[in-house]
Amino acid sequence: MQRFDGPRFLLLNKIDRVPKTELLPLIETLAKTGKFKEIIPISALKGDNVDRLLEKFIEYIPEGAPQFPVDQYTDQPERFLAAEIVREKAMEATKQEVPHAIAVICDAFEETEKLIRIRATIYVDREGQKGILIGSGGGTLKKIGTSARKELETILGTKIFLELYVKVLKDWRENPQIVRQLDWHWQLERMAGE
Repeated sequence: MQRFDGPRFLLLNKIDRVPKTELLPLIETLAKTGKFKEIIPISALKGDNVDRLLEKFIEYIPEGAPQFPVDQYTDQPERFLAAEIVREKAMEATKQEVPHAIAVICDAFEETEKLIRIRATIYVDREGQKGILIGSGGGTLKKIGTSARKELETILGTKIFLELYVKVLKDWRENPQIVRQLDWHWQLERMAGE
């Protein structure tokens, strides 16, 4: 077994369920062992001390040389980035109403000097999920599209025309052909063949 020489953290989760009169002596006892650089009580459920945890992680992570230019957001194709941003905005807009079982595929990504036209399809498992994503009068889909378009314009530095469609594809996660289309390597192969 390889020995770890970095700082060790002990995270005590579910502090929302433990009385402080029991928690504080436990922390004091563990601190005396000297095995841990940081002992951080958290409640992942309620978010208590999670910010402090992240701050401490960042404090101890050694800064390395950048792997990419400062203005480069990803090493993946822009069409994959667009699909992921649309997916993120769809999940944000629907909260827990639609599970993470949604997929987005960019059907078209056409660049001109002043504009990028993107046509993307959001795939869901069930008809009810489609209705939730579209929303009353198309309101939710419009919100998703506007939010995704604004972020893409910021990242890509140009105007974006974004067309979104929602389709039901029952059990798409069980279909290897659909899952393969989500892989950005496949998208690169597809672009090379166009």
